[in-house]
Amino acid sequence: MRVLLASVCIAAAGAYFAPAGLRPGAALSRAAVSTRPAPLPRLAKVQTPMMAADVVMQEAAAAEPEKDGMMDTLVTGSFFALWYLFNIGYNIYNKKALNALPIPYTMAALQLFVGIPYVAALWVTGLRKAPKLSTDNIKTLIPVSLGHLGTHIGAVVSLGAGAVSFTHIIKASEPVVSAALSALMLGAFYSPITYLTLLPIVGGVALASLKELSFTWVGFIAAMGSNLSSALRGILAKKTMGGGVGENMTEANLYAVLTILAFIAMVPISLALEAPAAVMACWNSALAAGFTAKYLWTQSLLAGAFYYLYNEVAFLALGRVNPVTHAVGNTIKRVVIIIASVIAFKTPISTLGIIGSTIAILGTLLYSLAKSKFG
Repeated sequence: MRVLLASVCIAAAGAYFAPAGLRPGAALSRAAVSTRPAPLPRLAKVQTPMMAADVVMQEAAAAEPEKDGMMDTLVTGSFFALWYLFNIGYNIYNKKALNALPIPYTMAALQLFVGIPYVAALWVTGLRKAPKLSTDNIKTLIPVSLGHLGTHIGAVVSLGAGAVSFTHIIKASEPVVSAALSALMLGAFYSPITYLTLLPIVGGVALASLKELSFTWVGFIAAMGSNLSSALRGILAKKTMGGGVGENMTEANLYAVLTILAFIAMVPISLALEAPAAVMACWNSALAAGFTAKYLWTQSLLAGAFYYLYNEVAFLALGRVNPVTHAVGNTIKRVVIIIASVIAFKTPISTLGIIGSTIAILGTLLYSLAKSKFG
């Protein structure tokens, strides 16, 4: 399992995350040495302080593009590394918390809440400019936030019902849902080549699900619901936010506002589906099973912290690269999470599941590349 999936990760990373070729240095500003013989050959070899300074400046200017290019690559690579690291942390801590406390809706609400004090502190201290939104702006963002909420709820319920690896295999089929909804709601149709790349996604997910040892219908339906909500979120954002919304709405601030709105909507849902009495009963049951209160709080809060951080860093990372690198990065991320979860939880996966998941994940990469090139 690790060899098959890691090969996808290594091949894609080598192709798309290698440092870009160095740009040629700036040409020397002075003219080339004159072809006319120098009247004083001995003096012609003497370099004045002005000439020496000029040469140093020219060499520095020539080296500057190389330095900038390497620094930009390092910063982008660091963002991607943090994105993967935080994502792995979220999936592992979230699964541990859900194994001890099977209350996915309460967990989803808690995870949305944890990031709010963090971003509020950034706004209050001025470390990040606070967004300025009108009532109309908020109304515009509410449907998008509900799509964000549905994506999160579906993922948490699926992770609680089955293995982490299985949830991410099903979530690899998101392009299929997105393509269908784009055609129905936006009238946007892609090239035949792009649609052909959906076949390995569907086939791979079907193969992986057929003999998946950790298959559950709840996990499957919840993951597909997450895919549906994610696709709707993207479509609603295109339809309602084409010209931007509000002031100081950077990508990080947009995610923060969507999280706040999603949490507000999540509170009544969690209270309705998991009443406080049921939550307390679950908590007491976990304590009786041998879990400590410190362990339960630690796993739950860390899951929320990693959830917010991985999404915020993802915005920063993906905002620095082109769509093709974005697609490769997303594919590598899913492979890394599956491998890490299999190792962390010793999840048994059938041979057919390994083959199917590999086909599905490669299919998502092909879809993204084809969509970028052919439309």
